[in-house]
Amino acid sequence: MMRNWLLPEYIEDILPPEARRIERLRRAILDLFYVHGYQLVIPPLIEYVESLFTGTGRDMDLKTFKLVDQLSGRMMGLRADITPQVARIDAHLLNCQGITRLCYCGSVAHTLPSASTRTREPLQIGAELYGHAGLESDSEIQRLMLQALKLAGLSEVHLDLGHVAVFRSIAKQGGIPNELEAELFGVLQSKDMPALRELTRGLERRVSQALLLLPELYGGDEVLERAARHLPDYPEISAALADLRTLAKELRDKVVSLCFDLAEMRGYRYHSGVVFSAYAEGSANAIVVGGRYDEVGKAFGRARPATGFSMDLRELSALLPGKPLPAGILAPYAQDAALQKKIAGLREQGEIVIVDLPGHENSRRELNCERTLVLRNGVWEVSSPKRPD
Repeated sequence: MMRNWLLPEYIEDILPPEARRIERLRRAILDLFYVHGYQLVIPPLIEYVESLFTGTGRDMDLKTFKLVDQLSGRMMGLRADITPQVARIDAHLLNCQGITRLCYCGSVAHTLPSASTRTREPLQIGAELYGHAGLESDSEIQRLMLQALKLAGLSEVHLDLGHVAVFRSIAKQGGIPNELEAELFGVLQSKDMPALRELTRGLERRVSQALLLLPELYGGDEVLERAARHLPDYPEISAALADLRTLAKELRDKVVSLCFDLAEMRGYRYHSGVVFSAYAEGSANAIVVGGRYDEVGKAFGRARPATGFSMDLRELSALLPGKPLPAGILAPYAQDAALQKKIAGLREQGEIVIVDLPGHENSRRELNCERTLVLRNGVWEVSSPKRPD
């Protein structure tokens, strides 16, 4: 007899202690995004597949559960990634000029797990910046990502930086046909050197040597120096290496280690510039992925430079079982302009400020708040941490 209470493989319930931790993380990270000017959007769980796949080079096709809409007869998909949905919102619904900052949090569903230890129902949270093509926006997004991880309790982060223009320019300048480019992309992803050697036979020697070198270009600053010496002197490659040097200089003191990976092809079909992955102790997989994807907006009919990142709150929470929940500051519930200004200022500094809503005594007992906002001589101040009785 089938046990009706069993769930499908890689689909799990979240029980109270973990659910409470995940919800605290969600609130804290969305608050962090908010004080940095990122507006929350909530896209639908299902859409027509054409919209879900637009701009992603159909990378999401195999990951997406599909169903037929009983109203229209058209094929719909259960979203496997929220990023294309946010790009659609920016392009068609908001239709703003200049810079737009958006954030989101919601469940996505994958037909297969991306790794043996991962769920098929991630709780994806992320931030996206539209309308700015310069390195300043790449830097802002990466700094925000690192702040979010620090807020969650992960201060020792390893960061990998790459740039899809390196491979893309080699393929373009070498006249590599689209079909062969797709095959090369696959073997570079898997670091399959015998297959790479076989595929590069018959190509111009300079091009084949460059492609064979890419899997070896992983490591510290010496990687960029070696790439500058041995890769073709294409303007796109020179510009990509310069971008990576600049970002590394800005971010190096904020991470435990920083490496370059010039063979990083994740999201190659829709990423257009710098890509990055963040790792933490206890996880073999990247806990955050992101990068620049200027082409996605073009696919929606409105070309907009864009960069962003996303992570799975469930995976992030699983790395923190032995760590305390992020400590917050408990603020009284009052429509006081000075109090609201103080709360906004604290949140801008990265603090978690939790408003003490009336009638929520049970919830208050579970909050991890060592400090409170108190009114002293007409000024709102943060009290000292509570001392044990």
